[in-house]
Amino acid sequence: MIKVRNLTKYYGPHLAIENVSFRVNEGEIVGFLGPNGAGKSTTLRILTCFMPATSGSASVAGYDVFTQSIEVRRRIGYLPESNPLYPEMRVKEYLNFRGKLRSMTPNDRSSAINNVVDRCWLGDFIDRPISQLSKGMKQRVGLADALLHNPQILVLDEPTIGLDPAQIRETRRLIAELAKKHTIILSSHILPEVEATCQRTIIISNGRVQASGTINEIRDRITGASRLIAEIRGPKQEIENAILQIDGAKKVDTTVTENWNRLRIESADGRDIREQIAALAAKNNWGLRELKHEIGSLEEYFIQITAEAGEAGKTDSP
Repeated sequence: MIKVRNLTKYYGPHLAIENVSFRVNEGEIVGFLGPNGAGKSTTLRILTCFMPATSGSASVAGYDVFTQSIEVRRRIGYLPESNPLYPEMRVKEYLNFRGKLRSMTPNDRSSAINNVVDRCWLGDFIDRPISQLSKGMKQRVGLADALLHNPQILVLDEPTIGLDPAQIRETRRLIAELAKKHTIILSSHILPEVEATCQRTIIISNGRVQASGTINEIRDRITGASRLIAEIRGPKQEIENAILQIDGAKKVDTTVTENWNRLRIESADGRDIREQIAALAAKNNWGLRELKHEIGSLEEYFIQITAEAGEAGKTDSP
């Protein structure tokens, strides 16, 4: 559905993205994840034909974004980060205006407006001036505009930025509903948002794609992903020393609360040493009330990969 190969973009002497390549398949919801300034918005603006790349190629639904931009725009609904709206217009007036820009007939506009107003929960606000709407409601108007022509693909750049927690939940729910009928690429620097809504993620930092895969695939790459949490009552130093004698145990970090040692244990080569730890506690008559795998978070990998990218950028600098 979306194919990107070796996209590079310079703003004057400044390199914004370099050799960015990825694919988004039909029906997927893909998170485009990276820190501010990583190159997310630049990439999406190229894909939505708002600006050209310096080099590389990209296609959307089989159409080249550089030579067939009109066909690409017909198939994309784009919610930019800035969400430009006309505050003096009423919601229905604005959507009607946007439909005219897309050459929709009066009947098609009327039907489409009714549809997106319903899908984006705008029914109570249809006749209000946009200037009187909250930030969350304005985001809904932007989504309604992106959906108006029923595009195959939705490109959402930071769709929850500036929203309060309740509005974020509503927007995530709406995106999940939209994913049933549209291919979606969602840019964000908010990690829980990507984990909650996306099937796959692409991580970009310093203008380069650093990693991609499903959430579970990325978790598997986290350094130290094979970790255990254990709560054991007994002499702290003795417990730590004994665990480090277990074959495969690499590191133990301990915090003590009310005579209980909460141990965070890293093991080598993905080994599961829970059975040995349980046997050790029983042998020494130490109390054991918790023993579980700790699931690596996307946040850990994100911090790790962007830190590595930052160090690589320093190394590459003249």
